[in-house]
Amino acid sequence: MDAEEWDQRYADQELVWSAEPNQFVAAECADLPPGRAVDLAAGEGRNAIWLARRGWQVTAVDFSRVALDKGRRLAGGTEVDWVRADAITWHGEGFDLAVVAYLQLPEVERRAAARGAVEALRPGGTFLWVAHDSSNIEDGSGGPQDPAVLMTAADVVGDVEDLGVEVQRAERVARVVAPGGDHRMGDTGEIAWDCLVRAVRV
Repeated sequence: MDAEEWDQRYADQELVWSAEPNQFVAAECADLPPGRAVDLAAGEGRNAIWLARRGWQVTAVDFSRVALDKGRRLAGGTEVDWVRADAITWHGEGFDLAVVAYLQLPEVERRAAARGAVEALRPGGTFLWVAHDSSNIEDGSGGPQDPAVLMTAADVVGDVEDLGVEVQRAERVARVVAPGGDHRMGDTGEIAWDCLVRAVRV
């Protein structure tokens, strides 16, 4: 989907994603000392806002103007720098944390986005990638049904391992979802499978 299609999707629904942060982003970032963070493909800003409320100086990047406008409203008085840009071509530097959550792209574009995120980090900065896992089509609930935009943790590690990173975690993780398999937490017992990569730039 291009920016215009995402604009329409965000305009058609009150919230496309949950207002709460992704459970893996919250768990992996909870103990990190606040610094400068970038949330790439931030959407409506649920992770960016959560980080900002925990003391981070956050830049939220997305190519959808509608999503960013909704994020500003959701943030209320919470300060976030909302930047309209494509995660594939965006460049930054000096960040302590780069979060990329559910950016589902074909391999070439995924690699560009992942490398851009790592290259935006200062030494010691944390790279966190969460996405729908390739196995989710057969084994899980919801998510994209196009194998070309799914991936494994090993795929993402392969995208960035030559940039000087220390991989701390790279695995498939289970997420309980509401009916329909969206990003909201549920108690129905339906499982979605995600891939998670956490690494530190050395």
